[in-house]
Amino acid sequence: MTSTADLVLTDLDAECAQLDALVANLPDDETGWRKPTPAAGWDVAHQVAHLAWTDEVALKAATDKQAWDAAVLEAIADPDGHVDTAAAEGAAAPGLEVLARWRASRSALVKALRDYPTGERIPWYGPPMSPTSMATARFMETWAHARDVADALGVTFDRDDRVRHVVHLGIRTRGYAFAGRGLDAPADPIHVSLVLPSGDLHEDGPADADQSVRGSAYDFALLVTQRVHRADTDLVATGPDADRWLDVAQAFAGPAGDGREPRAS
Repeated sequence: MTSTADLVLTDLDAECAQLDALVANLPDDETGWRKPTPAAGWDVAHQVAHLAWTDEVALKAATDKQAWDAAVLEAIADPDGHVDTAAAEGAAAPGLEVLARWRASRSALVKALRDYPTGERIPWYGPPMSPTSMATARFMETWAHARDVADALGVTFDRDDRVRHVVHLGIRTRGYAFAGRGLDAPADPIHVSLVLPSGDLHEDGPADADQSVRGSAYDFALLVTQRVHRADTDLVATGPDADRWLDVAQAFAGPAGDGREPRAS
């Protein structure tokens, strides 16, 4: 039987391949690798270099305690800037070198996650993670940064049910999203019912809960990765806690982000 980790890693491979195909033949100029993306100060090279760097750090966490400890010390030394610094340093290389680095790091990480001892957890900046959780986190980040690159290049990816991994993480991080804003997480349950691109439903929480979030799974994924303003989604919240959640939703670690401005009407 295929494990959950294998399913996530298979979908991660597919998501990486989609972005890889988009950037593989780009020119190394302002129309390609150096084209600005919606993330302030980041061009396409920054986006891919960031994915490569994060995969490398995750690989260290999974395979090399000494290298992982050094990475933690770097983060402690510059907690607010080390991510941007790493992206800028990586993006300084020619585009094809950035791509080669990402190909190598993601391949090595997928192998390490497939081979990771059953029942053991991988150290991380927050709580330690199972291989499945790490794969889901890597999927979420790859998915989000791929949308930034696609937006920059004027490309629209086909919508597919792989987005369920982002949805799953977005739901599981609800408490973190509130805590990141200095707010108490709601105690009452919230029923989530989201329509996947195939038409299937992704549901979570008791069906008889007084509060709920309903709408498109794809819009929810864009919201929890802060790639869209809430006003530009079809999401409908019932109840004050559910409504507040959609204002603060954040599936990624780190400080609360600023999100995106509403689209011009």
